[in-house]
Amino acid sequence: MPEEVRRWRQEVEDEQHTRAVAGLDRRWNHPRFAVESMAVTRSDDREDPIVEIRFSPADYFTFLAAQQLDRPLEEGDGAGQTLREHYLDGRDPVLVNGFLSSSFGANVAVVTGRDQKLLFSRRSATVGGNAGNWNSSANEGLSGEHDLKDGAPDLFGAARRALREELAVHEGDRCELELLSFAMDVERHQWAAFFLAVLPDLSEDQLRDRWSRGIHDKWEHSEFRFVPAEPDDVLSFMLSPEVRGHWTACGPALFQHAQVRLMTQRLGDAGKGRLAVERAIDRTVARLADTGE
Repeated sequence: MPEEVRRWRQEVEDEQHTRAVAGLDRRWNHPRFAVESMAVTRSDDREDPIVEIRFSPADYFTFLAAQQLDRPLEEGDGAGQTLREHYLDGRDPVLVNGFLSSSFGANVAVVTGRDQKLLFSRRSATVGGNAGNWNSSANEGLSGEHDLKDGAPDLFGAARRALREELAVHEGDRCELELLSFAMDVERHQWAAFFLAVLPDLSEDQLRDRWSRGIHDKWEHSEFRFVPAEPDDVLSFMLSPEVRGHWTACGPALFQHAQVRLMTQRLGDAGKGRLAVERAIDRTVARLADTGE
């Protein structure tokens, strides 16, 4: 990390300490991971896709310092440029210095198996980023404290923790969890892994009943919406006037990937699954244009 950004991190730490002494809400520091590199290749025998991610240790205050992407640098060869201009603009985001990549989130799209509904969650006003926006069903940042398995970061473990802490989906619940893809919010330079979680034994009513008795991270979401897991219904909700302008960067991409996967499973062909979702997009956009929405 450049020395100037180290000082920004110290500013963050000092500010949060001052807020703690004053008895105010504050952010707490905790171990995280920075993405150093990502390589995509295939296995030698069956040519299965392989993604290799190299992580290094980081923490939340480093993330907050590096998120000041539009703050001008005052020293060195980047003086006068913002952090974004000096390190990101015109560069491959995969190859950027790891200190800027101190955020990796597991984002999960949840489908209830008993009534086949897709769950959307709205972030509360108290969260650190994207407050008030609609997002994945559940999400967690990859933690250096909670998400280690055999000494390595456990992406599936982070996804299961998100389900447990935010939606009260317990370890004993059946959960068909599948990694769909990797993504990046290029505006904020934040990495993500997209998951689909099908809960064969649970319904909307059963989940809401659980939430009424308490959720570990109840404060993270202010609203939930269950929508039939059909492309036309999902797209009608996502593009409806009341929510259209209130999405995180990753939310729409996650649910598009989830819908393609669900339709692929139903139709037995990846091409047909993608085509079914794309046709639903065309129908929904045309309908909204006809109605002036």
